[in-house]
Amino acid sequence: MARERFSRGSGPSQRQLRVAELIRRRLSEVLARGEVHDPELNALSITVGEVRTSPDLKIATAFVMPLGGQALETALGALTRNRAELRRAVARGLELKYAPELRFLADETFDQMDKTRRLFQDETVRRDVEGGDPPQGGA
Repeated sequence: MARERFSRGSGPSQRQLRVAELIRRRLSEVLARGEVHDPELNALSITVGEVRTSPDLKIATAFVMPLGGQALETALGALTRNRAELRRAVARGLELKYAPELRFLADETFDQMDKTRRLFQDETVRRDVEGGDPPQGGA
């Protein structure tokens, strides 16, 4: 019963966060060094923004973005195609009982930051944030 309470929306455990960060760092190293035997993948500069792991640490989802956001579909395709080799290379640098299955998704953090930046530039929002006087009239 207590286990259900913690697994339903309490967020990732410290262990999940620690392992995810280790995987993110190792995956970034592997991609930066071009340790995968795929010229198309090695030609891309890919940023690994975040990795999230499943509670059992058997699945790791990496949120990635190619430099400048260009060729996203090409990057995701190349990463997915080389998933097994990347899994071996990442596992080689980590001391885990199981090598996690790698999955790749587009990192939309930068898009979200752009939306937020545009929102803060809106005149109405700026006035509210800066503590300006509310419009007159109404209740």
